[in-house]
Amino acid sequence: MPVQIASDDFDRLVESALDDLPDEIASLVSNVVVQVEADAPADDPDLLGIYEGVALTERAANHSGMLPDRILVFRGPLTEMCESIEELRDEVRITVVHEVAHHFGIGEERLHALGLG
Repeated sequence: MPVQIASDDFDRLVESALDDLPDEIASLVSNVVVQVEADAPADDPDLLGIYEGVALTERAANHSGMLPDRILVFRGPLTEMCESIEELRDEVRITVVHEVAHHFGIGEERLHALGLG
């Protein structure tokens, strides 16, 4: 049975996951907006999160002045896959770390090897 959680409480789980990033990592995340969406895109309904932007490792020297990158966390698929608030908290943390890693240019294969995929 999916976890039932108010949208504000889910938002706090995402905020907590961001707050739990090590300071040396968090200080390097810049010009990134993190948003929660109710549902994943229709073409990938099981997607938990997505990074939209240009990874730090791929940016040109003149990247300044660009719109912020975005990390989207999808509440619906995350709550549907979890059976407890504790499991949801863990999956939100993994999803946030996974998407932040994409900001640093870490690919899917490496994230899976690290247990974050």
